[in-house]
Amino acid sequence: MTRETDAAITRKSLMGSNYEPDYSGVLSFLRRNYSRDLTNVDIAVTGIPYDLSVTNRPGTRFGPRALREASALISNGEVPDWGFDPFDKIAVVDYGDCGVDSSAPELIPKEIETHISQILNHNCSTFTLGGDHFISYPILKAYAEKFGKGLSLIQFDAHYDTWNERKGPIEHGTMFHHATTEGLIDPEKSVQIGIRSFIEDTLGFNVLNNHWVHKKGCNKVAKKVKDIVGDNLCYLSFDIDCLDPAFAPGTGTPVVGGISTYQAQKILRGLEGINIIGMDLVEVSPAYDVSGITALAGATLAMDMMCIFASKP
Repeated sequence: MTRETDAAITRKSLMGSNYEPDYSGVLSFLRRNYSRDLTNVDIAVTGIPYDLSVTNRPGTRFGPRALREASALISNGEVPDWGFDPFDKIAVVDYGDCGVDSSAPELIPKEIETHISQILNHNCSTFTLGGDHFISYPILKAYAEKFGKGLSLIQFDAHYDTWNERKGPIEHGTMFHHATTEGLIDPEKSVQIGIRSFIEDTLGFNVLNNHWVHKKGCNKVAKKVKDIVGDNLCYLSFDIDCLDPAFAPGTGTPVVGGISTYQAQKILRGLEGINIIGMDLVEVSPAYDVSGITALAGATLAMDMMCIFASKP
């Protein structure tokens, strides 16, 4: 590990980690190089500061910035329990944010899809920082265009997000209904974890709700997920409201009874080896946070998700 300041703009290599004070320096995500050059890059981290699809409290447009700031606390190559630094295995850059025009919301879904497609066309995966959970829908459209339909979705969430009260897709509670009916994802090979809301029609998704997780334990959850997705191509989406509000108060639609940060980490660490092709972490709303604990939880879980990607066979 080398000592270097402002590594996000001064590091020469895409690989490895640097020691840098947590309280200073250019705040890229996990101190990775800021770059739009995707040559030999495995993952491009990109923010989508969008929150026009929320049904409760807004503010997730500030999520990407908060996650970048919190990530400085864990960017020195220290990843407990994994036994390796993911940045010794995969090349990751911070690609910056997708520009969205809030004055023309009808254009935003296509803007997001195009933004992600431009990255995927470089044979580079994305890790997207939200933003509200609607962004997963245009992202999945880009992934289905690149990899084919019928992807597996691994969704950590308090809500199903498969409601169909509205015909329009601009809604952070309906986007997985549209993704399913359009065939972007295969519900029989997908799983929703930590759910604690109610819906009459689950559209065929495998649901491991909060009671299932608390009763069965993290190891059985991870095993069940692996059994469900098999070797299918997987997209991993983590809504921070999957965590109980005690661990993640900074979100728009908090629901009590959720899993802890430790449980989320334990489950994620049991997913090593799955065929993951893309990821997002959404719904961090720093205005409702307490001492930045939601953003810190999100950034730390994102590091775990990076490790899953780095552990692919």
